[in-house]
Amino acid sequence: MFEFTEEQLMIRDSAREFAQTRLAPSVVERDRNQEFRRELFDEMGKLGFTGIIFPEEYGGTGGSYLAYILACEEIARVDAGMAAAFSASTSLGVSTLFDHGTPEQKEKFGIPLAKGEKLAAFALTESGAGTDSGAQKSVAVLDGDHYVLNGSKTFITNADDAEIYIVLALTDPEAGARGITAFILEKGTEGFTFGKKENKMGVRTSKTMDLEFKDVRIPVENRLGDEGKGFRIAMMGLDGGRIGIGAQCCGIAQAALDEAAKYSKERKQFGKPISINQGISFKIAEVATELEAARLLTYKAAALKEAGKPYSIAAAMTKLFSSDMVVKAASECLQIFGGIGYSEELPMARFYRDAKITQIYEGTSEVQRMVVGGGILAGY
Repeated sequence: MFEFTEEQLMIRDSAREFAQTRLAPSVVERDRNQEFRRELFDEMGKLGFTGIIFPEEYGGTGGSYLAYILACEEIARVDAGMAAAFSASTSLGVSTLFDHGTPEQKEKFGIPLAKGEKLAAFALTESGAGTDSGAQKSVAVLDGDHYVLNGSKTFITNADDAEIYIVLALTDPEAGARGITAFILEKGTEGFTFGKKENKMGVRTSKTMDLEFKDVRIPVENRLGDEGKGFRIAMMGLDGGRIGIGAQCCGIAQAALDEAAKYSKERKQFGKPISINQGISFKIAEVATELEAARLLTYKAAALKEAGKPYSIAAAMTKLFSSDMVVKAASECLQIFGGIGYSEELPMARFYRDAKITQIYEGTSEVQRMVVGGGILAGY
């Protein structure tokens, strides 16, 4: 059982109020228009959400990882796309910078990111390097005091809305995954442009685009970690990101459950609320039970990470179970509504669309089974 501190509860309640008062009024419109509104993210920075897990000396609030996860869930409960943008920036981009950056890099890039003055993106995926993320084609060649970067990335969350990018590229193409290096790239660098914007099924209030690099010069001091350590850096970032996705899943599922439970008590058939039928109440029971299990997995993974203990398998378990849970929850809750649930006039269709991506990004469910299975079997 997890007992939250006063600070954690305060952050959760603050995120809930922000989501309900600032995100909820426009989420339908923003989803329809596939619009990321930067001013809403900026408000999250001013409220301290973007700096929860980062040190005070670098612009953060020095809070707990569990507090951050609670904030993620509350944001996702109202706006899964904004939660995706928040998590991609914080769990993948900014955390990777703070985990592996030099004091100078944290000072220059970390402070404005932790304060929410700038947004981060994590650029790993390529058209031929999705699940096989070691099959990178982007290349960075050392030329004096700069690396010259050429290549492209695809399906990058935050895309042209971000200002700071963690980019993975080969510095030793012959070494494969061991030749991948991480870099910090700033928006506006010559030769760095954006490709097509994805027309997505869900999480439409965040933006996803391709990144293009043509003779982009990155200063040596913007290399993140040592040469050849980029793949490991990326995998560590994804471990943390998967906990954030667990929180997103719980938020979406809770929203779907809230709507379905209320509707089942209001909707009458044959003169009685449909909630009295076991066919309905059993769906509610299963969704609520699996949601609670997903929460506990998510909280455990967050607690392990915060304690500095191994959490890779726990993070994979979290994402695997939580993503399968939310897809089922969205489907079952929509079913309770019947035909009207299929209409975009109600939020159920959006929950259903938003849920699916959680089984795909930051490592598919199949990859999570590989991570969990391999980790468990290694102990025997």
